[in-house]
Amino acid sequence: MNRPVQFAAALAIVALPLTACTTNPETGNKRISKSVIGGIGGAVGGYLLGDLIGGKRDRTEKVLGAGIGAIAGAGVGYYMDEQEKKLRKQTAGTGVGVTREGDELVLDMPSEVTFATGSSNLDPAFRTTLDKVAATLTEYEKTYVDVLGHTDSVGTDAFNQTLSEQRSNTVASYLSQKGVKQARLATRGYGESQPRASNTTEEGRASNRRVEIRLVPVTAS
Repeated sequence: MNRPVQFAAALAIVALPLTACTTNPETGNKRISKSVIGGIGGAVGGYLLGDLIGGKRDRTEKVLGAGIGAIAGAGVGYYMDEQEKKLRKQTAGTGVGVTREGDELVLDMPSEVTFATGSSNLDPAFRTTLDKVAATLTEYEKTYVDVLGHTDSVGTDAFNQTLSEQRSNTVASYLSQKGVKQARLATRGYGESQPRASNTTEEGRASNRRVEIRLVPVTAS
């Protein structure tokens, strides 16, 4: 299923009235009715019951509960244009790359400016840059924020998978601490499974060691 269809389905849920939710009598928390999710299942397949844009299973409910709005169709491009301009200005000279892919933005954060080799502890010198990124993400809140970790092929598959997950979690946690709503955030570690360059050279391995922040607009159907 392509992303426009996926997002239309996701936003249909965000727009559901409160009668489509059930309330836990003990906690008072609202949750999307299972019958409602089941009713939309044919349209979205495993989308809602699996991962939402690289996120966790309860992400749709969190977005609904956080009251995050959607961007009207004609305004998507402008909204992402403005966000892109600000992010490019804030990350200039930091080693962070900003790439536009249609209406999505990808922030490419190489490990040499974010983490020490083999570590998932955020480099203190990088926090100032990440603070600025967080401020922009908070200002432009009508986006999903996927934090994706990648490694090179040095080390075991298991080690690289764990490291990529830990690094993506570290970045997402930091963004959350700086005001980015948790409902927008999702993490995934890909280990060494998605190289973008050859792992046979040091230059290629350096390119593969990275954390990406992918910003996807929350759009109205």
